[in-house]
Amino acid sequence: MKISILKTLFFLLLIAVLLGTCKIDNSLIVKGGGNYPEAIGKIMLNKCAISGCHNDISKDAASGLSLISWNKLFEGTRNGAAVIPYNHKQSTMFLFCNTFKALGVSVAPTMPINNEALSEAEMIALRNWIDNGAPDDKGFVKFSDNATRSKYYVCNQGCDLITVFDAETDLPMRCFEVGQFNNRTESPHQVRVSPDGQYLYVILLNGTVLQKFRTIDDSFVAQTYIGSGSWNTFTITKDAKHAFAIDYSAGDGPTPGQGRVKYIDLNTMEVLATYVGSGLFSYPHAVALNKQEDILYVFGQEASFFYKVYLSAAGSTPLQPDFSGMITLDQSNGLLLKPHDVLFTPLGDKYIISCQNTNEIRIYNTADDQLIKTIAVGTFPQEIAISESKNYLFAACMEDTVNFPGLRGSIAVIDLNNLTLIKHVYTGYQPHGLAVDDVKQEVIVVNRNTNSKGPAPHHTSECGGRNGYVSFIDLNTLELIPQKKIEVSVDPYFVSIRH
Repeated sequence: MKISILKTLFFLLLIAVLLGTCKIDNSLIVKGGGNYPEAIGKIMLNKCAISGCHNDISKDAASGLSLISWNKLFEGTRNGAAVIPYNHKQSTMFLFCNTFKALGVSVAPTMPINNEALSEAEMIALRNWIDNGAPDDKGFVKFSDNATRSKYYVCNQGCDLITVFDAETDLPMRCFEVGQFNNRTESPHQVRVSPDGQYLYVILLNGTVLQKFRTIDDSFVAQTYIGSGSWNTFTITKDAKHAFAIDYSAGDGPTPGQGRVKYIDLNTMEVLATYVGSGLFSYPHAVALNKQEDILYVFGQEASFFYKVYLSAAGSTPLQPDFSGMITLDQSNGLLLKPHDVLFTPLGDKYIISCQNTNEIRIYNTADDQLIKTIAVGTFPQEIAISESKNYLFAACMEDTVNFPGLRGSIAVIDLNNLTLIKHVYTGYQPHGLAVDDVKQEVIVVNRNTNSKGPAPHHTSECGGRNGYVSFIDLNTLELIPQKKIEVSVDPYFVSIRH
């Protein structure tokens, strides 16, 4: 009996040893899970989602990324999305695995770490899979199931690139290029979703066109030629039919600093009128329509004045408006304010400007243009945004080094009920663009990170330069949301939401 038991134990031990030293068949791994197409699954599950790397157990030491399944892949990393469908050049998984110059940019450290690099054939398979949308084993492409999903757009003016975020997950879901030319950077300076949510418009600092894209699929629709210049800003009417585009300094004009305004039909993408003339629009930048949309306010960034363009005064139309003379900002008292951005409050009874030279927010009465309140904020205030649900104003103080010593930049939070500064929030290096998502109760902050002393980017891309990133403030706590820092491309500048 004892001999029989010993034989049985020896046989079971032998089976265990043999099983432990067997090479597991790749096709069985793929078949067993992952939801990847078979060829991609063989790469992911055998070379990436292994012990000590990108599996559910060890992912926290690997940027928080698990590759154990296709679904896990699209949960992303602590720095954003590992794969952006249809764009291998912006997919960090490809950049970190690539070791072949002919296939594009390589980023250190090469993955898989301390293991043999992926072959050229494997890299080509990954590239082609990503550029075809990175589908799962059934052909489904991530984020393709809801064309009307809420999302937001960030323009990267160092790369002529727009990064599209899924608002639910705050992960980059698509990227697309803008501009006309391959031999120069045109620098998308501002993006705006039309009030009806159907279109995205892009103006380019070094470009000659205003471009229009369909938000349902981010496809190009049309563009209108607006001429050479320094195209900084624009605003869209509430009915989404017209836009006013601002040229900071006309490139084809005789006078330096002589700006102009283009009045554009957004349905036909035609320029209907150009506002320009002697004594008009010296270095214009900040622009806004009043609540009734019968007056266009245009602020000169290099001074302390603004203009009113009366669009429907007696006998005038947007095609032939009445122009006010230069209006000095009330109680500027010789100060060089340099207004950068302007917003009307939701009720329209006040307008708010950020004064980048005096480091303050100024609030004016719409009825008589009289100063109501001056609020000191951090250094070099830029974009401003309003939360209608909380009645807060947020101001991006891009060069503030006082409120958070050793760091650069802060977001000032102002209570519009009593016009007082509540606090400053540090969101990242050199914040600039802002958008408030009152639905999700978040503030989206675009951090440029162009200063060489800023935090080193997680990765580089083919256009070079320092990547910036997007961070988030919780509207309810007014605190930075932790572990939510999404890296994007070079010099992200502006953001606009589509609900």
